[in-house]
Amino acid sequence: MMFADHVRDLANLAAADRRRTLAPRRGIDFASNDYLGLAGSDRLRASMIEALSRGVPVGSGGSRLLRGNAPEHEALEADAARFFGTEAALFFASGYVANTILFATLPQRGDLIVHDALIHASAHEGMRLTRATFVAAAHNDADAFEDAITAWRASGGTGRVWIAVESLYSMDGDQAPLAALSEIADRHDAVLLIDEAHATGVFGTDGRGLAEALDGRENVITLRTCGKALGCEGALLCGPAVMREFIVNRGRGFIFSTAPSPLMALAVGEALRIIADEPARRERLWASVATAERVLAPYGVTATGSQILPLVLGDAARTMQVADAIQAAGFDVRGIRPPTVPEGGSRLRISLTLNATVADIKALAKVMEEALR
Repeated sequence: MMFADHVRDLANLAAADRRRTLAPRRGIDFASNDYLGLAGSDRLRASMIEALSRGVPVGSGGSRLLRGNAPEHEALEADAARFFGTEAALFFASGYVANTILFATLPQRGDLIVHDALIHASAHEGMRLTRATFVAAAHNDADAFEDAITAWRASGGTGRVWIAVESLYSMDGDQAPLAALSEIADRHDAVLLIDEAHATGVFGTDGRGLAEALDGRENVITLRTCGKALGCEGALLCGPAVMREFIVNRGRGFIFSTAPSPLMALAVGEALRIIADEPARRERLWASVATAERVLAPYGVTATGSQILPLVLGDAARTMQVADAIQAAGFDVRGIRPPTVPEGGSRLRISLTLNATVADIKALAKVMEEALR
């Protein structure tokens, strides 16, 4: 039978309560990463309509090194570098693509990447392609990063060290010890790679993220995805000019990919202006966080100080049953299972966005009480 191995693998996933399916949107949004509600904002929509009316093309028509390099790409990258306070920025079609290209391209043979044990799958994809050595450090344990570097140097490692973390982790909602990691990077002449995917737009001055104080340093590169709080698509790598030039010249995933839509580049630029112009969006989101932490705590939801609130249930089957019950009541809360989270770490991931009101959060608490019985 054609694809018999694949059929068996899917059956095994189903038996372990891990088979995934695509489901339509339904219910009040407690699942998306559209934290500031920008994806449907009138201002973003108006900017796109205006751009279309003056002839900005939908497609780029080629890679950036051919005819695909549009004025909208260049304008966005200049705006992003100014906004985040870095020498340069480079725009990609998605955060996954940007992270994969970053890890596959910048670290060289003889270098060491020390990454947080819970870093995103896209970083792992890039490390599969890297010529450098890579090793995991215990989650959010700065001493573990220091120890890994020290052990590598003691064993004869002489190359560059790259320290890779997320500033805000998407499944736990906790923050990396960026100040301590920055000191370690300075001590070891290392480069600090910070994935700001879930912090951009939500934290920092005008939404500049948790790495705001480190931006502009020679040994810091940050990834800002545009499909979460910015409400668009794509991603920006921000850092030294040499980072941009090296990826343009050596990043195969960049060189041989069709450039992102010029329309989307324009939209991301508008989103950066919105998050600076409309601080009330963040204020409303933090009011939602305060309410959620208070009313959901009795049901075991972890208060994280962020817009991401996990309820770890452990068992995959029970997690999906509870999620199904909550969704049936009209609230889009998704269950997360391994391998996205560690074994025994199946959970409900409650994502707070401006697409749900404070009243919605209180109503969710009542539904959760019933679903968890």
